[in-house]
Amino acid sequence: MKRYVVAGLSVVSLMSLSALVAWTAGANRAEAHCQMPCGIYDDPARVAMLREDVHTIGKAIQSITELAGSHTPEAINQSVRWVSTKDEHASRIIDLMANYFLAQRVKPVASGAEGYDAYLTKLAKHHAVIVAAMKAKQNADMKYADDLSHAVDGIAGYYTK
Repeated sequence: MKRYVVAGLSVVSLMSLSALVAWTAGANRAEAHCQMPCGIYDDPARVAMLREDVHTIGKAIQSITELAGSHTPEAINQSVRWVSTKDEHASRIIDLMANYFLAQRVKPVASGAEGYDAYLTKLAKHHAVIVAAMKAKQNADMKYADDLSHAVDGIAGYYTK
């Protein structure tokens, strides 16, 4: 077996080092809760995350609107950054809704069983958040940030302690 060495480090050492760097870099990032049945949930914290993302989307749309019409390189650059921020936060909402709320917190109820109608209502409200986040990504009108905020309000009552 051939062994490669780069600047005194073997390829295996470099791979281990890169894995450690990647792991450490992600240590400060917030991610959706795992899909293991651990039973450790902090639903109000997740709703607070949604609200923070919605607030950021609103701020981004407001800033995009303020910069509209200005054709300076700085304004164009800042507009692009605000659009990117808006889209990133909308994507985070979609991911959190799908991977945490829908995958783990909205429990299916069989058709005809007690609670089925309430399940359908809950499911529709969660889906409305995803659709509103998608529309906020596609548009730069404050109406879409407001719609998203109302959609999050629609599910918040399910997740109080």
